[in-house]
Amino acid sequence: MMRRRNFITAATAALAAPGLVQAQQNRVLKFIPQSDLSVLDPVWSQAYVVRNHGMMVFDTLYGIDAAYQPQPQMAAGHRLEDDGKTWLIALRDSLLWHNGEKVTARDCVASIRRWGARDSFGQTLMTVTEALEAPDDRTIRFRLKRPFPLLPAALGKAGSNICIMMPEHLANTDPFKQVTDMTGSGPFRFVAKEHIAGSLVAYERNASYVPRPDGTPSFLAGPKIVNVERVEWHVLPDANTAAAAMQAGEHDWWEAPTYDLLPVLRAAKNLTVPPPDPLGYLAGLRFNQLQPPLNNPALRRALLGAVNQEDFMIAVATTDSRNWRTGVGMFCPQSPMASAVGMEALTGPRDLAAARQMVAASGYKGEKVVVPVPSDFPSLRALAEVGVDMLQKVGLNVDPRYTDWGSTIKLLMKTEAVEDGGWSAFFTLWSGLDQFDPAVHVWLRGNGKAASRGWPDNPRLEALRDQWLMAGDPAAQKAIAEDIQRQAFVDIPYIPLGQTLPTWTYQKNVAGVLGGYALFWNVRKT
Repeated sequence: MMRRRNFITAATAALAAPGLVQAQQNRVLKFIPQSDLSVLDPVWSQAYVVRNHGMMVFDTLYGIDAAYQPQPQMAAGHRLEDDGKTWLIALRDSLLWHNGEKVTARDCVASIRRWGARDSFGQTLMTVTEALEAPDDRTIRFRLKRPFPLLPAALGKAGSNICIMMPEHLANTDPFKQVTDMTGSGPFRFVAKEHIAGSLVAYERNASYVPRPDGTPSFLAGPKIVNVERVEWHVLPDANTAAAAMQAGEHDWWEAPTYDLLPVLRAAKNLTVPPPDPLGYLAGLRFNQLQPPLNNPALRRALLGAVNQEDFMIAVATTDSRNWRTGVGMFCPQSPMASAVGMEALTGPRDLAAARQMVAASGYKGEKVVVPVPSDFPSLRALAEVGVDMLQKVGLNVDPRYTDWGSTIKLLMKTEAVEDGGWSAFFTLWSGLDQFDPAVHVWLRGNGKAASRGWPDNPRLEALRDQWLMAGDPAAQKAIAEDIQRQAFVDIPYIPLGQTLPTWTYQKNVAGVLGGYALFWNVRKT
């Protein structure tokens, strides 16, 4: 009887105060991510879903604004000494870890070192660093071998492998081992006890977080003001299920609607579908160059004539050409570094028979080529299935490995031969931010085992990248970027497959969504 009376009382209260119920609902944002969150450490993994998680829980010294310029974030500012060879970065006041302890410069120094061992841009920064020190609790000191004006851009990079700050005892973890303790200083706290693999990831507002007092929110820069008490990531791998949930108002924001469903979502009266991200995602075929058979550059070059970018783009983004671009080279088309140099390798007549002959002439002996196919990630699955078909048509002995995206991420970390559980090639999409210029474009590194997965050893590409970093003006950088693209069509660290122009969808009562990628500060429900 008491239980029935309590239920009636609660129901009556809800009817009497619908505004209160609505206000409570508006404090929770329900989000459908691009995939499950199977890895938590955004330094260890390059996956964008891990980066998005990392940006909620952790913070960065600098943040890239909407004009792609670095601005102080955890840093209050910096000053240069010794003709630009010494950087003194001051931390803001009131920075606390989620456990209530103060953020110190020692924490940041350890965090930078860990990130610098894994990230391409970070590796470059550490190469020119003579010493990285914390002379006091609020000062980070870089003593450089030579001036490096791109230092804030490196510490604030916006793509994968972000330079997050974590407590010193966590940052001292081997860079090649995952950190699972999510004690950060960011605007949200990860609720570990509610994490259900393949289903739910939960975050709560960090009440102790102090946003920057100046500026306006602009991509990763400016004050990070949280307007909701809780964010829930609901993993819905089936696109039709996710679309139905959005149309029914069950979720607030869907990060990665498939292109075939965009007309339906645009027609829904309760949903907003904003214009696409102009930088989009760049598709690519990446090779494992530690293991045969694709450690053979002649075999990689033989595949160029078989690639039809339009086939890949239609598979991912439908026949609506507003959703994609072809004729894409080694750099994001919106970047000043993009050029037509060497593009005849991809834009000339396609000839599968000729490519098959070149494969045979390369010395290929029928070795197995293992290609992971993420079955729960529609766009990557579409890319891989078109790619597997293409590789088979030119005579490669392809073994497609269907698995979930989380397992794919773990597989791609392996350097072993395919007989020992390794991989040969994979098809993926990279944010235009990550292929904007030679500083951030990890697939154009040629530094062997220190390089991104694929691990190419291309000394000429490395030398050209160093020249670009030292170039004094945009014209010189442009000329060197053309040389880099020309050389890339010789070494073939990867093959560009086009550019998709994705968008997301959210309920019309959701406001304040920032561009770039899924960020949860500034967002509110009205």
